[in-house]
Amino acid sequence: MTDANSRSIVSNQPGLHEKLDEIVLKHLSAEFKKPIAEHTQAAFDQVNEKVQAFNGPLILDSCCGVGESTANLAKRHPDALVIGIDKSSHRLDKHDIEYKQTDAGQYILVQADLNDFWRLAVAANWQPSHHYLLYPNPWPKAKHLQRRWHGAAIFPYIVKLGGRLELRSNWDIYVKEFARSLELAGHKCDVELYESDTAITPFERKYWASGQQSHRLVINL
Repeated sequence: MTDANSRSIVSNQPGLHEKLDEIVLKHLSAEFKKPIAEHTQAAFDQVNEKVQAFNGPLILDSCCGVGESTANLAKRHPDALVIGIDKSSHRLDKHDIEYKQTDAGQYILVQADLNDFWRLAVAANWQPSHHYLLYPNPWPKAKHLQRRWHGAAIFPYIVKLGGRLELRSNWDIYVKEFARSLELAGHKCDVELYESDTAITPFERKYWASGQQSHRLVINL
């Protein structure tokens, strides 16, 4: 049975954040110097060995939660190595119990802080064919703009990673802000409604069951 009572996003922002351009441009012109956490470096080094040894497309599933999307993406791209990254061990630990899918595709789940992991991936010259950001935490309060990925200092590294970036959210303003941020970085794209017969993440299933729509952008960086 699907939980169909997901609450809609409530925000004190009626449209794009008034300081969006200023903050994104500041991050695009500055260097992100925060030291890399040791545990993320160790997790990255382990995964990087497998990535360097792999001869095929690399796909990132960032903010993968319980990893259901990672397993589904591995099925859709059987020739690729899919890396699912989430900072929550609590969420990732659920994977073995609920979502173990071994019938097709290859994937690795890693617990890491994306603020560090993405920078390490850029430094190691990873070149993903696809990068999925499915339903990241929207941080809908206006004062939390810099906690959204496009408002954070790490944003330029999402752009540098390249590949075919796909972002989905149940909050249209998040996707529109992300599109505007990409435009400021020199990449223009459209925001569209996304519908499908099959949900590939638990959140997606829950939102659709509650009658909420998904908004997305897809761009080749």
